[in-house]
Amino acid sequence: MTVNYSEKEIVLEAVKKDGCFLQFASKKLKADKEIVLESVKQNGRALQFAPKKLKADKEIVLEAVKQNGWALQYASDDLKADKEIVLKAVKQYGHALEFASDNLKADKEIVLEAVKQNGWALQYASDDLKADKEIVLKAVKQYGHALEFASDKLKVDKEIVLEAVKQNVRSLKFASDDLK
Repeated sequence: MTVNYSEKEIVLEAVKKDGCFLQFASKKLKADKEIVLESVKQNGRALQFAPKKLKADKEIVLEAVKQNGWALQYASDDLKADKEIVLKAVKQYGHALEFASDNLKADKEIVLEAVKQNGWALQYASDDLKADKEIVLKAVKQYGHALEFASDKLKVDKEIVLEAVKQNVRSLKFASDDLK
């Protein structure tokens, strides 16, 4: 007995096993929301192979960043400015802050979540938040070298520098000369 599978069924099976197989799908099937949704659920980075229209689809992008925050880089500019999307992305991968809109790089809640996940993300925060003691403290406790991105005012703060050095002794090189 021969079973006939449609092209869509074959591609759906493939992307359920490896989301990035989406890159090999026909143009028609790359534009199929069901296929793209399955792709990004399996591997958020598959979003890069989706057409522009689906990179602007909130449901698809939300699934992609939940699976892999790095996928935020492939989202539409409007969704890079969507607080819900960016919050999910930075909770999964702090460095995703790099791809957020400038407004969200200045949002304390977003930046706090990003540096909790990965202190190195401080480099992408707005200048105002690089001078925010609460944020910088979280960042250096997670990754001492984040002190490099703190404002000069906080590089002289004994509490901040001590926490950075506790996390990584080599972080002292980013402290003010007075504290060295």
